[in-house]
Amino acid sequence: MNVREGMPLLARHEGEWKGTYTYVDPEGNLIDQHASHLSCMFPAEHPDRYVQVNRYRWADGRTEEHTFPGIYDGAGRLHFDTERIKGVTWCLDANTAYLTWRYKAADEELDQRLYELIVLSDDGNDRTRVWQWVENGVCVKRTLINEKRVG
Repeated sequence: MNVREGMPLLARHEGEWKGTYTYVDPEGNLIDQHASHLSCMFPAEHPDRYVQVNRYRWADGRTEEHTFPGIYDGAGRLHFDTERIKGVTWCLDANTAYLTWRYKAADEELDQRLYELIVLSDDGNDRTRVWQWVENGVCVKRTLINEKRVG
């Protein structure tokens, strides 16, 4: 099945997004912050695929870029298995998606898991996301993300 048909909320995320990632400790103290530019795409030649490219830029000039291809399973879930992460996302309602993943490079003793809530505004032009970083069952960090559609 086509990912656009099976996950219409995800299809509404297609396009270019700019925003800010803010990392805080469990007490809400700032750990890090950087600008972001994300591209969310559905390759026409692979109707069961989704590709997200994340570009990050820090105030000191550092940059990172990561590509996350996903495969739709035909049953309402999109799976990611890249060099960097392994995870799955699904939609909770008309505006909210949920993603859970693990960084493959994380120390296995930490039992690190990330849980993300993604909320798209009714008009589709604003997106807010929250990651909870959980290690051995305890939240050790949160990432707060606010984004605007730019294309």
